[in-house]
Amino acid sequence: MSAELIALSNALAQATEYAAASTVAVHTEARGSSSGVVWRSGVIVTAEHALRRDEDIQVTLPDGRVAAATLAGRDASTDLAVLKCQEATSPVAETGDAASIKPGNLALVVGRTRASGPVAALGVVSLVVPERRAWTGAALAPYIRLDLGLQPTAVGGAVIDAHGRVIGIATPRFARFGAIAVPAPTVNGVVDVLLQKGRIPRGYLGVGLQPVRLPDALRRTLQRDDKTAAIVLEVEPEGPAHKAGIVIGDIFVALAGHAVNRLEDVHGQLGADSIGKSLPIKFVRGGAPQETNIVVAERSHGAE
Repeated sequence: MSAELIALSNALAQATEYAAASTVAVHTEARGSSSGVVWRSGVIVTAEHALRRDEDIQVTLPDGRVAAATLAGRDASTDLAVLKCQEATSPVAETGDAASIKPGNLALVVGRTRASGPVAALGVVSLVVPERRAWTGAALAPYIRLDLGLQPTAVGGAVIDAHGRVIGIATPRFARFGAIAVPAPTVNGVVDVLLQKGRIPRGYLGVGLQPVRLPDALRRTLQRDDKTAAIVLEVEPEGPAHKAGIVIGDIFVALAGHAVNRLEDVHGQLGADSIGKSLPIKFVRGGAPQETNIVVAERSHGAE
């Protein structure tokens, strides 16, 4: 083996050891686990979809101790969950600049298993976009896709840059293949809100939507190049859309001045800052363009 490869191998092992000092195994059942990162003293961040229960959560700490953790909150839109654990006092992960990451950079995911210790996966950053909305409507800035094989035990682990700093949390949730890094700035924002409120406030229109293809004649009438929009399949009684006069069969083509091509275009306008605001909406009813305003309500816990 050449000296360069030996140096790279040793550097990767050293980076894994360094990052592993801030990673834990998260387990809620007799078998299996995912990973988490000590983001702040006593605060652990993990992947939301991998956390199967809200109670009886345990974490295996870097020193091998098993400690109880409590759920501070979940955010399915970013696939992040925040746990509180008083015994999680190991070194807090040092974060890097996610905005400086480029395609072709090496990326290392470091997690922890409940029995075997640290686990690592090496890959390449395959795509970086300044901002992209996930199918849940959450904006990831930047969106960082990783070309690597992510085993279940490493889900929720730390994504490490070439400097050994954490640039995000690893999840396969928003990638058709490989994984993505939920960037550190997004993680910080979610942690702040969940620790304060226990949930992420979301706007709510009270409609069930489905993508629909627009006929060519209707597109010409609307002077619209986009081929798709969102059709209303359900309207909740006394919900915001119902109060605005929206009915089943209406086709949303624009919301708050932004074209609606996919469901994500609607979800993207319903962040916490939209609650209580009157948003202009353009829609089609019976082939005729119409406009109105919808006052966004706050989504209740568990509401669709």
